[in-house]
Amino acid sequence: MSPSSHNKKKRGFSLLEVLVAITVLTIGLISVGALATTMLATGKRSKYMALASTLASEKLEDLNRYPADAPQVCIPSGQTSVGSIPPAADYGTVSTTCPTNGATSSVPYQDDVDISFGSGNSNCPADGGCFAEQITSVTNGTTYYTTTYHSPTGIVTSTAASNTSSTQTMTFHRQWLIEGDTPVAGVRRVTVAVSMVNKTVNPPVKFQMSTVRP
Repeated sequence: MSPSSHNKKKRGFSLLEVLVAITVLTIGLISVGALATTMLATGKRSKYMALASTLASEKLEDLNRYPADAPQVCIPSGQTSVGSIPPAADYGTVSTTCPTNGATSSVPYQDDVDISFGSGNSNCPADGGCFAEQITSVTNGTTYYTTTYHSPTGIVTSTAASNTSSTQTMTFHRQWLIEGDTPVAGVRRVTVAVSMVNKTVNPPVKFQMSTVRP
């Protein structure tokens, strides 16, 4: 074996080869980190979107329980719709009179829902914690808070409406719109729009759902 061949076998990596390897490794690590961050953000937003869809469905069910001539779902004479959905401004509390029976009531067409998960509350009968839902509404200028606790065992406990707010973590704002003779004459379309108040979640969490009823 010649001396030149022996020296070639003993030669290590050159500085350029080391720099290229470090660059490739760095790019790979940055790409993996960016992918992990995106996946975490997507998973977090998906959870909030699922909550928003549940709250929209829940409100539609609540409104569907009222008879057609109740102020909560009727449309006053001379109007084609009542309530509002984004980007329209909140209606606040509106004195609504039904044309069929003259029933009148102050009706809010929006509310706030605060969500939290926890245990250690006397209203939460499960040791594993509860899904707590606090609904904020305004009636005749007074703010009321009602909290419902859903335990993993299926037990649901609701507190009486009060002027005191409990500590919650995630807030969703709901607005709803009731349209008469839509999409066809003789029925009304009810639309509920839900948005998450937390502005740090991007893109913003927004969900909208509609149903048609008599």
